[in-house]
Amino acid sequence: MADSILIINAGSSSLKFSLYRETANEFITSANGLLEGIGTKKPHLIIKNNKKEVLFEKNWTDPELFKASARDALFDETIEWLFGHLGDDKIVGIGHRVVHGGSEYSAPALVNEKVYEDLKALTPFVPLHQPASLSAMRVMLDKSPDIAQVACFDTAFHSTMPDYAKRFALPRKYFDKGVRRYGFHGLSYQYIVQHLQEEKSPLATGKLVVAHLGNGASVTAIENGKCVDTSMSFTPLDGLVMGTRTGHIDAAIILYMLQEEKLSPDEIENVIWKKSGLLGISDISSDMRDIMSEINTNGAKRENAKQALDLFIYRLVGEIGRLSASLQGIDGLVFTAGIGEHSPELRSEVCKALEWLGVRFNEEANKAGKQLFSTPESKILVQTIPTNEELIMLQEVLKFAKK
Repeated sequence: MADSILIINAGSSSLKFSLYRETANEFITSANGLLEGIGTKKPHLIIKNNKKEVLFEKNWTDPELFKASARDALFDETIEWLFGHLGDDKIVGIGHRVVHGGSEYSAPALVNEKVYEDLKALTPFVPLHQPASLSAMRVMLDKSPDIAQVACFDTAFHSTMPDYAKRFALPRKYFDKGVRRYGFHGLSYQYIVQHLQEEKSPLATGKLVVAHLGNGASVTAIENGKCVDTSMSFTPLDGLVMGTRTGHIDAAIILYMLQEEKLSPDEIENVIWKKSGLLGISDISSDMRDIMSEINTNGAKRENAKQALDLFIYRLVGEIGRLSASLQGIDGLVFTAGIGEHSPELRSEVCKALEWLGVRFNEEANKAGKQLFSTPESKILVQTIPTNEELIMLQEVLKFAKK
């Protein structure tokens, strides 16, 4: 008999989860699962053990489960399988990645009815993200209220930003209603800071810019381990060019779509969240690997792909410059997340564009994926550090589950 911790990362149409089992006073991954196709005609669940062997797989065929509203039922069935798989083991804690914690939650919170309702009230801020996290919480509150559930917020890390960095130049009533800059990807940034602290790196107490570059992308300025400024703001739409999201745009473009193109709010939401970014510019893909491949193979849409890559880099370099100004200096630059960790070509182009800032780097070390790839002559330490948001969530859950 052993204790287990379940970590859940729920998206709009999918739900990823990992089960950690306590072995010799250490929690080790025992299973990983993906529930995908939620709200489509192909809901699918696959669960593998830590040897990548399939433990369970299911495709649902009941049309009632093709509806987006069937999310709870699909997750409930998934949980039932997990409970059966555990045998004599027991789940003592569950961690939920929650995109938005608003201004009230600046640290992980033990989920109860009040916390659930508070987070539900934030749904209008992130309607594509919040309902997914809430669904899993609701199922577990109803099914097993005795299990400690911990909400881990992507916004919490950024709560240390100064007041002026949290405000928009709107009438004061909007700030009071919660319309303010929050920042996201906080669990990733928290891990990077923790990693640097454990390494006793000088960057742990220095002025640092971290670039979390994935399908969703952001950059954050950190000084002495605390957030000073960040690129995302009210929602995860703002800031950098992303896979399918616009990043920062002139707000009047929304008015143009409404007034001149007569698009509905739902249609505009679809454009700016799902049809823009790398996908919209390249007309190829939202995946940076596909963009790079089109350029390198001189594909039919090479020019489109090059324009998408150039804009991505231009906006990223510009944001790194802005955040360096917010910090009034920069000691280090860290790349992380999918693109940041796995695209040496992208890292190289960004570093070349930052030579004016004193960046010097070793191309071979960069291509080899070395953590430190700046040269001794560089005025800025440049590193690649794989992120681990799940570890941060596991640590936070254990603080509550072991009390």
